[in-house]
Amino acid sequence: MVNKKIAAKISSTMPTAVSLTIEQHILLVRRHKVLLDADLAALYEVPTKVLVQAVKRNAERFPADFMFQLSEQEFARLRSQFVTSNGGGRGGRRTAPYAFTEQGVAMLSTVLRSPRAIAVNIEIMRAFVRLREALTSHQDLARKFAALEAKYDAQFTTVFEAIRQLMLPPSTKRRGIGFVIDDD
Repeated sequence: MVNKKIAAKISSTMPTAVSLTIEQHILLVRRHKVLLDADLAALYEVPTKVLVQAVKRNAERFPADFMFQLSEQEFARLRSQFVTSNGGGRGGRRTAPYAFTEQGVAMLSTVLRSPRAIAVNIEIMRAFVRLREALTSHQDLARKFAALEAKYDAQFTTVFEAIRQLMLPPSTKRRGIGFVIDDD
């Protein structure tokens, strides 16, 4: 348990912008919600190399369900998704990143013991909890909507269909860049 004096110091060292961006860095890889080593290193304000070295020195604390290294295919997909360098020439990352699950991030607090690491870990745990709560509330909303739809008759079918369309995630289809020339 963190005492009040340390908790006050931690909360004053944790910028609110960091706590807001943590959720944006949580990715779904191999059906696990994970944070990548480079993102964690940036949050902890240490070089990625230092974080990975600390993890490798304490490998017994990080079983496969806490941390795993992305495969070459996953790394290539991730690289193309974020439009980063290809690693073949100068610059860019040459090795596949490590992905840390929620338990792996919690274990990092035992490896990295700075006040910043403690503060970041607290915010990361809160972000995972918020993500879980949002997912649960969305499922509850869908369940309640289905119950309402079953309760009312066909006159509201159009309304329920419109609401269902609004509940769908936005389409990822985008217009191309540039001008379209008609051949007509």
